[in-house]
Amino acid sequence: MRSLALLCLLVFATPAHAATPEQHYLDLRDRYIAKFSKAKESDETSRQHDAALNELTGVLRGLVGPVTIKGLPAEGKSNADTLFKGDSGFGHLDGLGFASEGDKMQAVVTTTGLLKHWLREHREDGMPQETGAAFKSDRFYYQAIQDSAFAKYAELPVTRPASASAAVAVLGVRGNGDLKGPPHEIDVVAIQGDKVFFLASSDAVKTAEIPACEKVFTQMMARKTPQDSMAKEDQAMDAYTKCFAKEAPSQSWFAGVVKKAQSQLELLPLR
Repeated sequence: MRSLALLCLLVFATPAHAATPEQHYLDLRDRYIAKFSKAKESDETSRQHDAALNELTGVLRGLVGPVTIKGLPAEGKSNADTLFKGDSGFGHLDGLGFASEGDKMQAVVTTTGLLKHWLREHREDGMPQETGAAFKSDRFYYQAIQDSAFAKYAELPVTRPASASAAVAVLGVRGNGDLKGPPHEIDVVAIQGDKVFFLASSDAVKTAEIPACEKVFTQMMARKTPQDSMAKEDQAMDAYTKCFAKEAPSQSWFAGVVKKAQSQLELLPLR
């Protein structure tokens, strides 16, 4: 009888839904965000903040496992730049971040669970909630890394590696000012099992303006409505990038851009 009673106690004492390693990371992250978002700036706060990011890095390394990406450091660190809510750089994609010198090439490796949670956190920012749609949205590439806006100019028809369940490549422009101009950044995203790989390479390729699309932009900017200059420019840029996506495959440089995107996918440990 005592054995039966002990067994019952053990059963009821065991949580019905034990926290997953990903939930452990998120709980720890959220506790630190709550702590530092209320903290006053000081040397001690900065020291504690750095220690917190290091702790999160350790948890992420356990979640993601060892990663080798050609041309990038062997060990990644938390892709979160800050745990101070409201600071520039807050809310980047949760995962291990890797960067070359000068940030010419950056990568984030995460899990599908953390990705889906991050997409939900950015729902109010207009982030698509379905993974495939998110990978085709400029919002994903803007909010996942850095603090610079991103304009997607075209999707690139790369061949999905056999071991990957998804692979997407986009061509675009990143910056804090005018995003209109020949696109030069290639970003690729791939999913293998429960791992998600994101690689961004600035100044990856050289392209050229497309006269037909320049004409579309000029015509849109010449319209009398809307009167608000920023709204007008946004509409003109939207029409311009849609034209660019349509016309890009017929340009002489396009095949080389696709080849470069494919080579970026090959840098990822998709085996």
